[in-house]
Amino acid sequence: MFLRTLPVDYLKIDGQFLQNVTHDQIDRSMVEAIAQIGQTMGIRTIAEKVDSPDVLARLAELGVQYAQGNYIAPPHPVDLLADLVNAEPGVIKLTA
Repeated sequence: MFLRTLPVDYLKIDGQFLQNVTHDQIDRSMVEAIAQIGQTMGIRTIAEKVDSPDVLARLAELGVQYAQGNYIAPPHPVDLLADLVNAEPGVIKLTA
């Protein structure tokens, strides 16, 4: 019930669920359930610690909308973030 009452725009999926999402049924089911709850509630989902193209493809199949992690882009110092955003506007969105 608590999630229902929070004014949130995104659900972030912890990286611990992504380490084995390509070959572990429990992790896959957890990620899929979180994505489905987000879709039902109209809340976008973000997966963190995406480290390979296989994980990114699986997330797209499961309905996760956004990803972050070393496969997407390595971490950058905060003071360089404005330059990065201006050079590459937008957010990487998952596609199946």
